[in-house]
Amino acid sequence: MYFYIYILVPVPVLMLSFIRILPNGLKCGHACILRRSVHYVQGQVSGNNVREYFYFIDHQGQLFLDDSKMKNFTSCFKEKDFLRFFFKRIKPNNTDKYSEFPYISPCGPEMNYVRCDDIPIVFTKMLTIDNTAVLSYNNGEEKLTFPFDPSSICMQPISGRVYHKGPDRVGGVGLVKSQIAIEWSQYFGYESSNELDPPTQFTWQGETYKLHNLLHDKIQQLSPLFIKTPS
Repeated sequence: MYFYIYILVPVPVLMLSFIRILPNGLKCGHACILRRSVHYVQGQVSGNNVREYFYFIDHQGQLFLDDSKMKNFTSCFKEKDFLRFFFKRIKPNNTDKYSEFPYISPCGPEMNYVRCDDIPIVFTKMLTIDNTAVLSYNNGEEKLTFPFDPSSICMQPISGRVYHKGPDRVGGVGLVKSQIAIEWSQYFGYESSNELDPPTQFTWQGETYKLHNLLHDKIQQLSPLFIKTPS
């Protein structure tokens, strides 16, 4: 069943936009203008006959249509097969279109443009599969997992955000959801008393791992929220 809604969108010239909402909530089409004056219409067809959609990933790893006015748990995408399909294809936007969306997730005849609060891969849950600890990302549960490597954990001291090695296709690093980062805080060890220095050890299940913080440069390159530690 389809239903139709007419709304007014606040753009420089008032326009009447037409929205079609499908039952699965994946398709819609209405005009949106970003703060940088980038105009798009969800579901628009480009000159090469590719249908285009625009998405946003928050720091909790939740996926939304970019122009959703309410971004919370009730409005994010939750269907695990869709999330797996979407995030297995996400990669840097090396096209010459919509640079404000630094990532894309191609889908056959469609192109999904993606922007995010921090970086696109967000580790949202720890799981044990075949007696091995893994990190699930972007709320995909067992359909989206990455091997847990305690030695790859890297904290940015000023922001307190914690990162972990991630899929190479999106830069090799992922943000750790704040709830997990808080749980991990009890396992960090520090060699320095300087609060601006990152932790150097992580004790997990009775074993202490040395943190080399090799992800620091990648985080600086990929994260728009990176704060350089004062020298």
